[in-house]
Amino acid sequence: MAATRSNADPGLFGPDSVTWQAHGDPMMWIAGIRALYLQALHPRAVRGVTQNSDFRRDAWGRLMRTAGFVGTTTYGTTEAAERAGARVRKIHTMLGATDPGTGERYGVDEPALLLWVHCAEIGSYLHVLRRSGYPLTDAHADRYLAEHRHSARLVGLDPEAVPADRSELAGYFDRVRPELAAGAEAHEVDDFLRNPPVPPLLVPARALLWRRVAHLAYDSLPPYAHELYGRPAPPPATVTRRLRATGTLLRAIPARLRWQLPPKHILSAMDRLGPAARPAPYKLGR
Repeated sequence: MAATRSNADPGLFGPDSVTWQAHGDPMMWIAGIRALYLQALHPRAVRGVTQNSDFRRDAWGRLMRTAGFVGTTTYGTTEAAERAGARVRKIHTMLGATDPGTGERYGVDEPALLLWVHCAEIGSYLHVLRRSGYPLTDAHADRYLAEHRHSARLVGLDPEAVPADRSELAGYFDRVRPELAAGAEAHEVDDFLRNPPVPPLLVPARALLWRRVAHLAYDSLPPYAHELYGRPAPPPATVTRRLRATGTLLRAIPARLRWQLPPKHILSAMDRLGPAARPAPYKLGR
């Protein structure tokens, strides 16, 4: 096997990381939708989204910007990752939200809000990947969470304040649980994800494909999230079976074909570092 190019910048994580291998999996898209559902349950956090943009008109753009940030910080150069983080931090400093009940004005860059968004996102990636059959051991999962203290730093968090393993992440979710609620903004996100506006020609595809994906992402949420949203989910065993079936189907699509979708972060990284940088699950055991 060809070696990676030693003089090339491996980026923030590098080909030896769990993140490098795991983020090449197609189930990341379902995990990203799950993260949106979960993030919307923090009233202060979701207000920062809905009060600073027309969510229904820009939701696709937001989803793609998040995917672009994850792709850049995972597979881009160190400079590109730092630049992406600086851009996010700058935007956050200019945005605020207002609590309609108290009139309090607060910044969206509050550490508590940034931490919620980070944990809901990274926790969703880890949950969906593992539950759908991606071969991450407990040790891999802990490494993954520790690695993402780097991405937390990029958005303005103190890495030492970010959960670094499964136990710390579980403890964090237990502590924040009383703050969560499904208010009007959360239901707005739910309505969009279940029935996003699309051009007339794409309505059949929305019914056939998107709703299945959105339902699966919703079903994979923790039980307390289903209770807050007020919509039941199938039994956990059924959800796990569907996640595994979907993972098997999506992973059967040749990786090179999947990675052709713009902006081609993985292919660019392989061009920079050499073919041995190709992400693959079997490399986790090294």
